[in-house]
Amino acid sequence: MSFSDNVRECIRNTINDQDRRFACLYGMLLYGRTMTEEEICLKSESETFHAVFPILMKTVFGAAVPLAIEDKPRKDGSMLHIYRIRSREAVGRIRSMFHIGEERRIDLRNLPMNSTGIFLGGVFLICGTITDPEKDYHLEFTAPTEALCNDLCDILLSVGVHPNVTKRQYAYAAYLKNSEEIGDLLTFMGAQKATLDLIDIKIDKEVKNRVNRLNNCDMANIDKVISAAARQQADIEVIVRHDGLGKLTPELRELAELRLDNPHLSLQDIGEMLEKPIGRSGVNHRFRKLSAIAAQYREEECHGQGK
Repeated sequence: MSFSDNVRECIRNTINDQDRRFACLYGMLLYGRTMTEEEICLKSESETFHAVFPILMKTVFGAAVPLAIEDKPRKDGSMLHIYRIRSREAVGRIRSMFHIGEERRIDLRNLPMNSTGIFLGGVFLICGTITDPEKDYHLEFTAPTEALCNDLCDILLSVGVHPNVTKRQYAYAAYLKNSEEIGDLLTFMGAQKATLDLIDIKIDKEVKNRVNRLNNCDMANIDKVISAAARQQADIEVIVRHDGLGKLTPELRELAELRLDNPHLSLQDIGEMLEKPIGRSGVNHRFRKLSAIAAQYREEECHGQGK
């Protein structure tokens, strides 16, 4: 079951009184694919919608509105459910009950107190989708007309979320990308369980990202240690090639020998292995002295080659 299906099931479980059934059905019908004076047509692949819509139609309109249902198998194995109301009288009854004029618009008279959330739930059931949060944060409503898209955006803004709008080939889409706003909207529509699932997924992703950042940081630090150790070893080899380590002070000679024997240890580790342990900064200071000695030898080599 997809994350969208989970959200739909959560919404389905909140349609539990007459006002909520009325508001939910209003959202479904208003944002359906087609509505003319002679026909209403809705299409959905959702099994949740398929289970809910006919029951709501029967509950609200009884036998006064005949509903024809056609199932069309898809190549991917899914089923497209098509719902048609073709009686001019039945369509007129629906449009009259929900105050739907020639141009479909949201009419707040159809939203009794505390039913805006389930109205949006109904809209989601017919034209909403949400991407699996494991992949991306994206919740979208696909409205059949620009006016309905704008009305939906006004409703969403009134409940504290801020949708973006884009034009599709045959429709308009209002969508959210902010995970917190998506969670707030899911809760408002009655899908609290989906909100909790979203939060859990978000926390898991943040933990994984943090671990990856730490691992990347560790790898970068390891690379720095290896690079610095290679430079130090090269400096020591220059010194060995010229006068050996015997002319170094005891402290520098001990450090040089430790580095040659332990090419991958960090400065901290090297410092702890000294006869008289010192800190990282002290080790780094001694390596700078070795580097300065090696630089002098390299300069002499350059001058010798120039002659």
